[in-house]
Amino acid sequence: MRDRPAVKSRAPGRAAYSAARIGARVAALGREISRAYKGRRVDVVVTLDRGFIFAADLIREINTAVVCHFVREDVRDVTDGGNERREVYFGARPELKGRDVLLLDAVLESGVTQEFLLRRLGESQPRSLRLAVLLDKTARRRVGLEPDYFGFRTASNDVWVGYGLAADNGTGRNHGALSNGPAQVKRRQGSKK
Repeated sequence: MRDRPAVKSRAPGRAAYSAARIGARVAALGREISRAYKGRRVDVVVTLDRGFIFAADLIREINTAVVCHFVREDVRDVTDGGNERREVYFGARPELKGRDVLLLDAVLESGVTQEFLLRRLGESQPRSLRLAVLLDKTARRRVGLEPDYFGFRTASNDVWVGYGLAADNGTGRNHGALSNGPAQVKRRQGSKK
């Protein structure tokens, strides 16, 4: 990681992962990803809004050509014939046929959203399709999805703030460390992440 000014304020809760620890792990992930692609171009698909800081730091650590694409999810609760369900939509997908694709997201929890997006990206027939996440929260996994690369495995009952992840009120993304605490706000049933 490159030198960054120290952030004097801290995210709420206890700092579980310092900026230095995150930086070292992201650098190691960058080396691992660089070795895996052996100089080939990598098309990186970044999920917004949570994945942007992780992605910005990680792609600077990848020592091969990188092309960035950005997707934003739109989750809607839909009622159809009296049945309620949650649907996930993404904007237009990039043309990835024959390319090496790496999907980057900050957190993998249930895996439903990432699995859906990976299926959509796979429809473009990429050469390879892999997933990298900063936090892998395995306890609430609802699908058979494992990341190809992850920064840290962590408990699913914690809410994380900092390093691009916001508190419920939208603040805290700018903190360099990741702080956590037990979930204090009841999550909506069927939470998307």
